[in-house]
Amino acid sequence: MTNMILAAQAAQGGGSMSFIIMMVAVFAIMWLFMIRPQQKKQKEIQKFQNELTEGTQVITGGGLYGTVKHIDLAEGIVDVEIAKGVVVRVNKSYVFKDLNSTQQAK
Repeated sequence: MTNMILAAQAAQGGGSMSFIIMMVAVFAIMWLFMIRPQQKKQKEIQKFQNELTEGTQVITGGGLYGTVKHIDLAEGIVDVEIAKGVVVRVNKSYVFKDLNSTQQAK
């Protein structure tokens, strides 16, 4: 019985290093396939929001499609026309690129 316990303890000593290596590998894979692409996409959205100009077609965070009419950089507010004569005020961080307008441009 004591031989089995000693053998189990000896086996555990070498296994801790392989466990650490495996955990580092799992984290590296998660970073490579999940975290890095999300950070890249977030930087692209931030760049679009900073380069926003009047007349740009956008989608708001609530799903409204429209055209930028006015940008207030001091308050970070964008006026978006969603229909003729209907203008809504949206926080600049909730304005995203309109994929349909970029596909038509190509």
